[in-house]
Amino acid sequence: MLTALIIALVVGAIAGWLAGLLVQGTGFGLMGDIVVGILGALLAAFLFPKLGIVLSLGGGVLGAIILAFIGAVILLVIVKVIKQIAA
Repeated sequence: MLTALIIALVVGAIAGWLAGLLVQGTGFGLMGDIVVGILGALLAAFLFPKLGIVLSLGGGVLGAIILAFIGAVILLVIVKVIKQIAA
């Protein structure tokens, strides 16, 4: 249980960091991007199967990082659009 939680945090952290590099202008910094990566991983894991999107990325950590990265990018883009609308 603890090992799975640590792996999920590391995967989310890597995905959030990579997504933060790709989506500029969100202003969250490294720690904020890591949190967004973790939330993006949860978003992708929940949303993709509901939409019928099946990514054959292979198993293991690399597939999890890619899935979490996609979710984090989606989440960062949504936040960026909302910040632009609010400004």
